[in-house]
Amino acid sequence: MATKLQVKASHLLIKHQGSRRKASWKDPEGRIIMNTTKDSAVSQLKSIRDDILSGKEKFEDVASRISDCSSAKRGGDLGRFGPGQMQKPFEDATFALEVGEISDIVETDSGVHIIKRTG
Repeated sequence: MATKLQVKASHLLIKHQGSRRKASWKDPEGRIIMNTTKDSAVSQLKSIRDDILSGKEKFEDVASRISDCSSAKRGGDLGRFGPGQMQKPFEDATFALEVGEISDIVETDSGVHIIKRTG
């Protein structure tokens, strides 16, 4: 049973040169990540977000294809989490969303994200 202190969310992560871990399930050597600037990652995410909001793409489908997080295998689903379990900017953004809402670009030490609150 969910408490008011927990949210459920999915996200799409794009890592870049400044990310704390420069490898991912789809780029194990980090070759793409090391050549991706933060600005490039942000502009890629903005374009993806626009496609999702316009209905051209489904969040889960894009997350499965593009996200650098292993949650991509679940369409970006992170499950439930409460305060203190995620990096602060990610947590703050997620708790501020309404269910079904998609965030603007959120920056963390992991990279840049868009977050969809699912519960």
